[in-house]
Amino acid sequence: MVDLRSDFIGIKSPNPFWLASAPPTDKEYNVVRAFKAGWGGVVWKTLGEDPNVVNVNGPRYGAIHGKDRQLIGLNNIELITDRPLEVNLQEIKRVKRDWKDRALVVSLMVPCEEANWAAILKRVEETEADGVELNFGCPHGMSERGMGAAVGQVPEYIEMVTRWVKQYTRMPVIVKLTPNITDVRKPAQAAKRGGADAVSLINTINSIVGVDLDRMAPTPTVDGKGSHGGYCGPAVKPIALNMVAEIARDPATRGLPISGIGGITTWRDAAEFIALGAGNVQVCTAAMTYGFKIVEEMIEGLKDWMGEAGYERISDFSGMAVPNVTDWQYLNLNYIAKAKIDQDLCIKCGRCHIACEDTSHQAITNLVDGARKFEVIDAECVGCNLCVSVCPVENCITMEAMPAGSVDPRTGKAVNPDYANWTTHPNNPNALQAAE
Repeated sequence: MVDLRSDFIGIKSPNPFWLASAPPTDKEYNVVRAFKAGWGGVVWKTLGEDPNVVNVNGPRYGAIHGKDRQLIGLNNIELITDRPLEVNLQEIKRVKRDWKDRALVVSLMVPCEEANWAAILKRVEETEADGVELNFGCPHGMSERGMGAAVGQVPEYIEMVTRWVKQYTRMPVIVKLTPNITDVRKPAQAAKRGGADAVSLINTINSIVGVDLDRMAPTPTVDGKGSHGGYCGPAVKPIALNMVAEIARDPATRGLPISGIGGITTWRDAAEFIALGAGNVQVCTAAMTYGFKIVEEMIEGLKDWMGEAGYERISDFSGMAVPNVTDWQYLNLNYIAKAKIDQDLCIKCGRCHIACEDTSHQAITNLVDGARKFEVIDAECVGCNLCVSVCPVENCITMEAMPAGSVDPRTGKAVNPDYANWTTHPNNPNALQAAE
């Protein structure tokens, strides 16, 4: 029987789906609606010190849409909560009192001074919240004031502030990381050195999503001007998955609990994050696009898949994909695959042919015996997978591995059954030097 109950660094919730710190978690009204809809937890929108910040009174979001107006990416220029600190704290206390079975974590961002952190932590503890998340990721507005990503881009600051926080609170501490950095492993390592109980990632990516060509200004446009903001939504998922995997497989941070964030819209997205090492997931853009009830589909979908796969608990498959993440140089160069087209499924649209003909290896026909037909030319196919990616019919084109000993018609060589990678390849100058 599938049990979705989550215990993330000692913070319990009925399922692993939390709402991320963002507009959907800015007040009691929203959070209560979220809990009624079934969300397992929330990270309350980032609190700061009084006087509260000032947000623009105009457009705060810009969007990237697909052809059918499906939201692909969202850019926001909103800052942390602009409501008084005391009002937020009172609401947090009431919500936690009324929803004891749900996870309630408070996101925090204050100036990079020990006294400031000590003061706000004391007030948050009084709410009986389950934990705190240190917002070291916000890339706009607050970073210009020496907070958010301005801290998250300096590992030494991350370690220092995390140590302060661990010194002044009994609550579990999650460090939220910025993706706006060259190597996400460095800030994760710093968070661990500072004593963080977990990390969460990714926060939003620095972006300008478009330009209004009539006003000649970035969007969203405020009185004729625009600014960079934070990019989120389905488009950032691949970046988030990579960063989560990098932390999960880094020897210095292996085993550090991870809360996965970034473009999670379906149960499958959540399962992928968990398979790459996340202990739970946080969602924002999907809720802002479809409403809180989207969590019902996530819960049911994850339950169904886990049941079919034989997993009873989240922990049963958390991190299972991590050992299969490797560096390019260790990929098996003796593995040979060819594309195969299922003629019964083919709708003869020709997209595979034109993509391969114009931009790849001219390995797909468009005519056979004078009739329109698409077949793979094995003697030209390098197995690149482009045709699979552009085909509009799922499973119409598949990649099939050639068995060991068979002859690759492209190279005329037999498929070698032995594993070999770039570190041992004769074309690798370093490999040649090592042999000498």
